Amino acid sequence: MAKVELKTKVNEASVDAFIDQQPADVAADCRTVMSLMKKATGEEPRMWGAAIVGFGRYAYEGASGRAGEWMVTGFSPRKANLSLYILSGLDRETALLKKLGKHTTGKGCLYIKQLGDVDLKVLEQLIEKGVKAMAKQRVK
Repeated sequence: MAKVELKTKVNEASVDAFIDQQPADVAADCRTVMSLMKKATGEEPRMWGAAIVGFGRYAYEGASGRAGEWMVTGFSPRKANLSLYILSGLDRETALLKKLGKHTTGKGCLYIKQLGDVDLKVLEQLIEKGVKAMAKQRVK
């Protein structure tokens, strides 16, 4: 299968420099999420494109037959919220999401305005479950 040439690729840019560019409160939230994701994956953070911090890699093949690699989990501080990529999907985690606190979701994304709005223990569980679900697809 052909690998997809994504615009957003893992690169050697500095994660710390990227986080240091954020407002102080956002940077603090990023460092907390980074710690949770590092613990869940056992991986060091890497920049994916210019604005995503990712952990690990996994191989995928889409319905079209195209194949590629993407991060196992990651996050990005966006203007409106902190986007967390829980790529196994959140549709099976309704019980945990009810306990999480103030958030919204997309297909594989969890959107949080600030970490003070959520229960960090529940967030940690969501991240860990997402990482475990992706384990079979990981690239070493």
